[in-house]
Amino acid sequence: MLEKVQLEKILFLDIETVPQVYDFKNLDETTAGLFNQKTRFQQKDGKTVDEIYGERGGILAEFGKIVCISVGFVTEPKSGVVTGKKIRMKSFYHDDEETLLKQFADLLNDYYNSPYHLLCGHNAKEFDFPYIARRMLIHGLKLPNALDIAGKKPWEVNHLDTLELWKFGDYKHYTSLPLLCHIFNIPTPKDDISGADVARVYYEENDLERIKVYCEKDVVALIQLFLKMKGNDLVEESNILYS
Repeated sequence: MLEKVQLEKILFLDIETVPQVYDFKNLDETTAGLFNQKTRFQQKDGKTVDEIYGERGGILAEFGKIVCISVGFVTEPKSGVVTGKKIRMKSFYHDDEETLLKQFADLLNDYYNSPYHLLCGHNAKEFDFPYIARRMLIHGLKLPNALDIAGKKPWEVNHLDTLELWKFGDYKHYTSLPLLCHIFNIPTPKDDISGADVARVYYEENDLERIKVYCEKDVVALIQLFLKMKGNDLVEESNILYS
């Protein structure tokens, strides 16, 4: 099936998220109470609500926000050109979440709005795609067609997920992107910070540029993994172009 997928029709993406406020104690009373209620089962494991907020505040769309969306797409060499495939990268990153979501929505509406275009991420069907859609709705933004899946048949939803591809129908099996990169001999996507560091880097270091670089590495790794799954060669480092 992957052999029939046109690489140039796929937008690969990854997002980085943080809690809306850094510390649980800084939440307003209503929000704190609702977070406490939503995570009550996790608290039974002996963790405090403050600890759970530090771990999950950024990954729950109701309590977190997106600070970076990095995207990449692959261009195939034209006939007669000897150079190989190229990866072109672009990132939307901003302290104002609504601004970056509008910019990302414009990209989807302008360039990825046909039935032939696809979105691809790792664990994106469970996390990235719904998170982006939820945050857009919270800001009152109209969902681009690529994210508006309500009422669509499963085969009408043009989303690809490398985690789902690797599962081969095994719903109990989770495999991280770094692990898949390791077994496929793809260069490690992240060598600076980890997901656990993003909130600290954002709130304590105020370094969105560092977060952007971290996010872009994931997208490059995602694309290389997809190429491997498709039976293609990796894109050379010199052919990865950043905006």
